[in-house]
This record gives sequence, C-alpha cells and structure tokens, in this order.
Amino acid sequence: MAAEGCEEMSGNGELVESSATETSEVPGTPPPEMTEENGSAAVVPEAPVGPDPASFSMQPAAVDEGELPADFERLWKAAYDNPQDFTSWTDLLQYCEQEGHVTASRRALEAFLIRYPLCYGYWKKFADLERRTGYNDKAEEVCIQGLQAIPLSVDLWIHYINLLLGTLDMNLPESPKRIRSVFEDAVAAAGLDFHSDRLWDLYVEWEKEQGNMKNATAVLDRVLKVPTQLYNTHYDKFKEHLNNHEPKEVLSPEEYEELRELCRQSQKAERAEQVQEEEKERPPGEEEPVTPEGTDTEELMQKIREQVLLCRDKVYQDNEGEVRKRWHFEDAIKRPYFHVKPLDRLQLRTWHTYLDWEITELNKDTNDLNQDPNQAATEGSEVTAPPQEPSGDAVVAQDDYRVRILFERCLIACALYEEFWTRYIQYLEPQSVDEARAVYKRACEIHLAYKPNIHMHWATFEERHGDLSEARRVLEVLEKKLPGLAVVRIRRAALERRAGQLDQSEALLREAVAESKEKPTLHAFYSIKLARLLLKLGRDPSSARRVLQEALEISPDNDKLHMNLLELEVSGDPWASAEAVQECVTRALAAPLEPHTKILFSQRGLQFAEDYSNSIQSVLSVYEEHQKLLKELGGTKREAENGDEDPEKLTKTDDGSVSAQVPPTMPHVPITTPPPPMMGTDMSAQAGYGGYSNWYQQPQYGSYGYQNTWNYNQGYYPPS
Repeated sequence: MAAEGCEEMSGNGELVESSATETSEVPGTPPPEMTEENGSAAVVPEAPVGPDPASFSMQPAAVDEGELPADFERLWKAAYDNPQDFTSWTDLLQYCEQEGHVTASRRALEAFLIRYPLCYGYWKKFADLERRTGYNDKAEEVCIQGLQAIPLSVDLWIHYINLLLGTLDMNLPESPKRIRSVFEDAVAAAGLDFHSDRLWDLYVEWEKEQGNMKNATAVLDRVLKVPTQLYNTHYDKFKEHLNNHEPKEVLSPEEYEELRELCRQSQKAERAEQVQEEEKERPPGEEEPVTPEGTDTEELMQKIREQVLLCRDKVYQDNEGEVRKRWHFEDAIKRPYFHVKPLDRLQLRTWHTYLDWEITELNKDTNDLNQDPNQAATEGSEVTAPPQEPSGDAVVAQDDYRVRILFERCLIACALYEEFWTRYIQYLEPQSVDEARAVYKRACEIHLAYKPNIHMHWATFEERHGDLSEARRVLEVLEKKLPGLAVVRIRRAALERRAGQLDQSEALLREAVAESKEKPTLHAFYSIKLARLLLKLGRDPSSARRVLQEALEISPDNDKLHMNLLELEVSGDPWASAEAVQECVTRALAAPLEPHTKILFSQRGLQFAEDYSNSIQSVLSVYEEHQKLLKELGGTKREAENGDEDPEKLTKTDDGSVSAQVPPTMPHVPITTPPPPMMGTDMSAQAGYGGYSNWYQQPQYGSYGYQNTWNYNQGYYPPS
C-alpha cells in the first residue's frame, strides 16, 4: 500500500506537501540519472473533466451537536459576505477544526469547497471528518464529489482507494472487483500525469497482494509507456517482478506460449548444432542422452525472460525519449497545485511554452499521419510477441489526450487566469462545441465568477452558435454579480438588437437610464446610447431629443450630452431645425462648461448659419454673438481658434507694449470647423466615451501650409 504524503498548511491555509514528498523541487538532472531519491509525486495537478457545480451540493448534516461555537457566526459572516477572501475562509475552517465541532466543520467545508473545489487537501479533511464520525458512506460520497471536481488529483484518488480498502469487506467477491474498477477509473483520469507514479505503484502492489501476478504485469506494461517522473523505477520493478516469478505465472497465456515455442525452436536449432559436434567426439557405441519431450528447463525459462525484456526494452527506450522531451518543462513548474497567490511571470510563461510544445507535437503526428498513413514500423521483427504498436489514429488520439491533460493540469495551477481558460476553449471548440461550453461553464460558474471578460466571451460563444437564450442568461447572471457595470448592460442591449428585439433593447437601456440617476456620468452615458438607438434605428428623433433634454436637467455640465443634442438637431431638416440648433447653442453657452468648449459650440452654430441660413442678417447676427463670446473668454482664445500663432508667441513693440506677430493686412476672422461626429459613431475610439474634443482641434488645417484656410474676410464679414 502506498502511504499518504505528509501535509502542512501554507501561509493562507492551503494544504501542500511537505518536503518529504515534494516534487516541485525535483533536481534538474535529466534522465536516465534520475533515481527514486528525487522524490515522489507531491500535490498533483488535477482534472481532465470539468465538474458540474450542481454536484457540489451536500446532503444535510446527520449530526446535530446543538449550538455552534461562540465565534462561528462572526467568522462565517466574514467569509460568506466576502467569498473572494480566501483568508477569511481558512480562518473559519481552522477555527472549526480547533473546536472539533462536526456540524460547524461540515457547514464550513461544504460552503468553502463550492467556491474553491481545487483545494484537494480540504476534500481529504472532509472525508476524514465523516469517517471519524462513523459515516463511511458519507466519507465515500465526499471523495467522489472531490474527484468530480479534480479528477487529476493523484493524492485524492489514493485517499479514496485507501478509504475503500479500510472500509470494504475484502472477503466479499464484489469488493476486489470494485477496488479494481476504482483503480481503472483512477489511471484513466490521472494516469498520464507526469507525477502519477504513486498511483501506478499502488495499483501494481494491490494486484500482487491479491495474487494476480498476470494483472500486475499488465499494469506494469501500461505504465512503461507513460512518461512519468520515476519512469525508470517502473522498468526496474518490471524486471524484478519477472525474475521473482516463473514466466508462466506473470505472462498472459498467449504471450507465454508464443515465446515458449520460439525459444524451444531456438533451443532445438542450437542443440542440433551441438549434437553434430558431439557425435564427432562421442566414443563408438555411446548413445545421445534423451531429454523428456515437453520438459521446460531452467535454461528455457531464462531465454523466455530474455525475450520478454527484449520486447519491453524498446518500449522503455521510446518512453525515456518522451520523458527527456518533457523534463525541462516539468522541472520549471514550481507550483503545480492551486493557490490564490499570483504566479510569477516565469511560471506563466513556462505553462504557455509547455502547451505550445505539446500542441506542436500533436500537429507533427497529425501531419505525419496525413502524409503517409500506411507507414508501419518494421524494426525488431525478429522479436516475437512485442507489444502491439498503436495505429496512426490511435497515436493522434493519445497525443490529443495528453494535450488535454496538460491543459487541465495548467488550469489547476493557473485557475485564476482567464488567458489559459480562453486558450483551452479555443483548442476544444473546433473538436467539440459541447466540451468548449463545459469549460466556459466551469470557468465562469466556479473559478472566475467575478471576471466579466470571460463571461462576455461565453455569451458571444453562445450567440455565435445560435443559443440566444443561454447568451442572455450568461449576461443576466453576470450583471447580478457585478451590478452597475455599464459594458454588460450595453452587451445585453446589443444582443437583443441583433436578435431583432428592438423593443427589448430599448427597454434595457431605459431601465439603465432610470436606475443610474444617482450617478450623473453613467446616466449621461446610458442616455446617449438610448438616444442613438431611438434616432438611428427607431427613427424617432422626438423621443431621442426628449431623452437628451431630460439627461441635461440632471447633468447640465456634461458636454457630451450638449454635443449629441446639437448633432441631433443639425442632422434634421436644416430649414426646420435652425431655431432648435440655435437653442442648443444658447443652452450650451449658458451651461457651466469649459471656455474652450463653449467656443466650439459657438463655432458650430456659426458654421450651421453659414451653411443653411437664408439671410445674411442672420449670419451676421450669429457672427457678432460669436465675437462677443471670444472677447468675454479672452483675446488669446480667438487666435488659437483661428489656427494662428501660439498665443504665447508675442513680441514687444518699441513702446514696450505686447503685440502678436500677425500681418496687419490679415484681420482675424473665425474659422468654422469640420462637422463633429454624428450620433451613432463609435465613441469608444475616443478618450473615455464621447471624447468629441479631438474633432475640434485646428492644427490639421495649418499643416497644409495655408495662412488662413477659409478666408471669409474679403467683403463678407466686417473686420474685427
């Protein structure tokens, strides 16, 4: 039996292996110099199959110990109110363990493991708690639930098997069958892990204890093909197993008979040659000694052993090559278990590089299979009964499984990093949409419940694959977890719009506008989005105007609202909207806006008058108002708006006064600006949302070398 590793608490309560069994510090010496002293598997990475969060629900406690410990409620509230605070949970668990209160411990462990199911050590603690209280069935249930969450956990598999060995009646015929079935589940789930040696060893030793030497040989044959940390010790154990028993006891009947016949034929050939030599030297009249037909001599048994090892030696050499390829990656991984503490960049880069390499190996095998599918290895044909080489498709399938195992190992150590979940999903999606969906579900509902990006990726994934109801559900759940996050509400509205549900999209935005009145900036943002929807898609400018006007009552100092309202009016019929445009400009000039913003609004009004007014008097009236504004806000503003020299570039005259270096024949006139972005443009490309100021910068016009780009002063406006 394999003994369980010693455990100790890390700084935040996570269980890690003690130095006696630590593998993250394995020496960097490459094989074949590796020895058993390098250490056995430590806290092993977990999980080729994602858990179903619903499966974590526990049965009601069967033990009622009365009142809970004195500080339980206080610690429970601290952890439950802030479930992302790992330290609060470990403080609660440690307190319950110290108090020895079963009900409190059970309640705390159940809640903790729903949120942090990758902490395999606490699953073990939970199972031990149930076993100590006499609930072996409950302990077994806890182990099964833990293995659903982290099926790659070698430690938890061993703990489960030891639990069964200690509680099942092995005299019953069904007990060994069940143990063997669990072993098979364990090696299927975690047997390809680089640190799975202890699990394989336990399986082999159990089969020997049951007297099933042939089964033990079969298990050893399987592990000889798996690149593990202690791969060389498995070959040594195979040779020891073969030498300690008769070949007939450890080999399958088919392999034994085939090797026996081969070796006997070989012996006969050797004996025939030997007889010819002996006949020449045998005295006359002496007959050849007779060997009983069918007798298996010790010499024959030794030849069979040699043939067996000859078959396995090629497998061992190939496996050693696979170990060498992976050794430097595995040696660089220092924390293969889950922890809430961040990983350093070197560790993250190691995982990415390892995944890159494993995927490249898979692609090589796939390309080789496509190029020459009928190619078969013929080396070693003189060896009888070698293990059958897998077909090309089987090799690719096995490599794909290795890639998945590595992804699952990575998602234990890097469970809190979105990039690895996203990468795994991108790998799975071309093969199976359902498998990719299961990974999204595991990431978003368990490990990254408060990370909005991956939730929105999930919603996009579902929409892309036609499941709009699931996409809606994902975004709704995210918004409940992170209320007030504007991008989520906008995504929900956009989803409904793309689905043709314009009324629902409008309703979502109206709800957001109503709920954000206490947050003026957010309220303005939603109001602009709603107004654009009503104007561009709803073809309802009056409703859009009303939304913006109501928003301006709450945020009169928001220049984005003023600008969107102005552009709404400008985009209408110029003959009917002239008065409304001037009202917008007047409202903006009366609002508590920055001086340069007011000048921009005044210029926009002047441009509209120039473009669409039907009388020169109205144009001149607007122009005079613009000039007054320039004087009120400072003379230097006027030069800056006209695209002239920097206001600071002034020279002194002979009398000591300051004047600008401008030719006297070129009076300064206002320069109208190009139209600002219309409603509906992508405001995210600007600073913040709606950063319209970039559209009003004048230097671009000076870059063409013109002194005064639009020179209206000749007989159009009176000189200033």
